[in-house]
Amino acid sequence: MMDENTEIVGPDGDEETIAESEVPVETEKKGMSPRNKALAILGLVLLTFFLVAAYLIWFRNAPAPETAGETEEEKVVSVKVAKAEKEPIAEEFSAVGTVEPSEQAAVSAGISAQIKQMRLLKNSLVHQGDVLAVLESSDLAAQRNEAQAALEEARLNLQTLQKVTIPQSSAQTNKDINDAKATADNARATYERRRVLYDKGGISLKELEASQLALTNADNAYRLALENSKINRNAVNPNAKAIAEAKIKQAQDHLQSLAVQAERGIVRAPITGIVTDQSQFEGEFAQQGAKLLTIANIGGVIVKAQFADTVVNDVKVGDLVTIYPAQAPDEKMTGRVSLISRASDPQNRTVEVWANFGNPQGLLTAGGAVQFVVSSTPIGDAIVVPESAVTLEAANADEGTVMVVDQDSVAHETKVKTGIKQGGKIQIVEGLNEGDTVVTEGNYELPDGTKVEVAKEEE
Repeated sequence: MMDENTEIVGPDGDEETIAESEVPVETEKKGMSPRNKALAILGLVLLTFFLVAAYLIWFRNAPAPETAGETEEEKVVSVKVAKAEKEPIAEEFSAVGTVEPSEQAAVSAGISAQIKQMRLLKNSLVHQGDVLAVLESSDLAAQRNEAQAALEEARLNLQTLQKVTIPQSSAQTNKDINDAKATADNARATYERRRVLYDKGGISLKELEASQLALTNADNAYRLALENSKINRNAVNPNAKAIAEAKIKQAQDHLQSLAVQAERGIVRAPITGIVTDQSQFEGEFAQQGAKLLTIANIGGVIVKAQFADTVVNDVKVGDLVTIYPAQAPDEKMTGRVSLISRASDPQNRTVEVWANFGNPQGLLTAGGAVQFVVSSTPIGDAIVVPESAVTLEAANADEGTVMVVDQDSVAHETKVKTGIKQGGKIQIVEGLNEGDTVVTEGNYELPDGTKVEVAKEEE
């Protein structure tokens, strides 16, 4: 062994003294030269460099280290989906509609009189024929009684004429005929006797001529009696009867007129419905023709809405109409277009469209407003998806994108062309097939190729 301090002869022949602890054991054992020591150090440096380079290459290609609590499943995006289906769809046009009764009547006073009886009727249900008001009509009752008496008198006059006057006149005429005939026969016999006497010279010509004149006058009187009888039978008696019957008819008409006026004093409901307005009340004086009440039958209603004349070109009678009452917007009601006005408002360029609806629950009130939606130009087998599935390029554009989920649950961005919108659904004209699965929720800014899973509530 060497001492604690050992002298070593260097290459140049000089002696160097070093501590025993500073001498490397390997060098001491092997006797490594400085040149070999330098090569060993260089080899170690190169080995270290290659190890560092290999580690950097591995680190670059290796997957990113997982953070605490993060798993592969957390990279899958949860979405809601729907199927592209074929179903009918129609273009919709919406406007504000006004409800009007299908049947409405204004009840007026038939005579000018004080309202004797009339309760508060507004908002009340009345039925056809119900008494709504009673007007003061005592003077009409007196006139009606007078007319009734006049009618009875006219009827008695006719009976007297038929049973007394005409038979009596006929009897007198017959008597006159018989008397005239007897006078004529007597005058003829006298004339014949005097003509025989004149031929024998028993009387003068003057007496014969007087007898002949008497015969002529008697014949004329007989013919006159016959003519009078004929006139009475064919003209006088029938005319007298007709006059009497006309007086009866006149009395009946007058009585009927008074009865109608008296009946007008009782105001009745012309239709069944709700009293929507009451203009006068008990104790007031009503003028003839003045409105007392307004009755509306709202069991059936007409809803009227104004649409732009360009929109109406696509609407036709019979198209489906859906309305949403203001009092119950969830209670939608359906009907059909019943009328499209042939006139357009020159200022607003709108056309009025009517639709009829039943109103069994009374949800629609006269004068109320409703949302009026017309479904026109229907397509029977359109491919439709929820509107939320489509991201349009602009609000009024007809092109956009949808995220289609394939069999591997990977979402792919697909361009589509859209058509009609209705009830939260939209028609896909190009880009989808029936049965394709599209993302309806979670599709906003969803990258193409993202792994997705269907939310549990949609499974």
